[in-house]
Amino acid sequence: MRQKLNLITLGVDDFEKSLDFYEKGLGWKKSDKSMDGLAIFPLGGISLALHPRHELAEDTTLSYQQTEFSGLTISYNAKSQLEVDEVLKQVAQLGATIIKPAQKVYWGGYSGYFKDLDGHLFEVAYNPFWELDENDNLNL
Repeated sequence: MRQKLNLITLGVDDFEKSLDFYEKGLGWKKSDKSMDGLAIFPLGGISLALHPRHELAEDTTLSYQQTEFSGLTISYNAKSQLEVDEVLKQVAQLGATIIKPAQKVYWGGYSGYFKDLDGHLFEVAYNPFWELDENDNLNL
C-alpha cells in the first residue's frame, strides 16, 4: 500500500446540520463532486467527507457504538497561538464542545481540543517546530 491517505469520512447524525457547521459556520467550500448525502471538502491533498452515520455503519457492516474517546483525533495546524484561540472560539459559537481549552502542552506547542456536532474529536494546535508551506501543507 502506498503511504498516502486521500479521504476521511465522518459519519454524522443530522447531515444538514453538520453540513451547515462546516460549510456555513467554518466557511469551507464543498466540492462539486458532492451529492445528496455526501459532502466532500477538499483540504489540499486530502479531503474530508460527511455522510449519514447510519448509512456509513451499514456500508461497513458494523453497528455504531458511541465512545468518549475512540483513539483518533483530526488535527488542524494553526500558524500561531492566537489562531488556535480564534478557531476554538469560533467552533464553540457554532455549537462544538470544547473538550480541552487551548494551553501550552508537554511537546512544546500550544493546543486545545473540541468535538464537532457529532462528537468527532479535533485538535487545534500550533507547533513552533513544524513549518507550513505557502499552501498550508506541513513540511515534515
